[in-house]
Amino acid sequence: MHQRLDRLRLVALNIDGVLLNDTFSPVIGAFVTSRGGVYDAETERRILSQPRRIAGGEMARAAGLDVTGEQALEIYFAERDRYVAEHPIRPLPGAAELIARVRDLGLAVVCYGGLSRPHFDTHLGAWAHLFDGPGYVCTDSFRPGIKEIAGDVFGLGLDQVLFVDDVARVAEAAKALDVPFIGHPSSFQRAFMEELGVRHLVDSLDAIDEELLRTLDAQAAAGGVWRTAPVS
Repeated sequence: MHQRLDRLRLVALNIDGVLLNDTFSPVIGAFVTSRGGVYDAETERRILSQPRRIAGGEMARAAGLDVTGEQALEIYFAERDRYVAEHPIRPLPGAAELIARVRDLGLAVVCYGGLSRPHFDTHLGAWAHLFDGPGYVCTDSFRPGIKEIAGDVFGLGLDQVLFVDDVARVAEAAKALDVPFIGHPSSFQRAFMEELGVRHLVDSLDAIDEELLRTLDAQAAAGGVWRTAPVS
């Protein structure tokens, strides 16, 4: 029987890039560069984890397309469908084990992301019983959704929820709110997270072990999640 954690009560796991393989960044990059645009860290930062209405416009601008954001998204999702046909969406290695570790520590687990509920049901529906509350929270209308998931959905304090995400924009919001955070970033996003001073960056879900979870819990209990210490 594991000893109960002091402060954390919920772990919120981003769906794409944390629980599932990232099928967004590669397609966004190709969308931009195939049309002569430059896809770099700053471009990615302007697009990822934005509401669709903003992301579509940023994609069109980066690609040099004279179309609306909505039209850009229609083109993008058609290209993503072709990409997914060759690179199927799948749970990342260690995803199921991570959820089990979190639950074994007595913590609730929820999944969140920018796509609507059917995306979760299709690719993680078999795991739905492992998640708490609504199971999945679509954050498109209130991205990044930290305050909403913690307070509105679960009625918890901001220091009681640990977020795991692959995008620096979410890390930036977590830092502003002093919310517990673990980064699981791509190469571009890693650089931004390091600049932000993210204390805990992992390259695999296996690295989010009991020791790391207890470290985040101790930092949350002490009220110093983002205040000191170098990136680990």
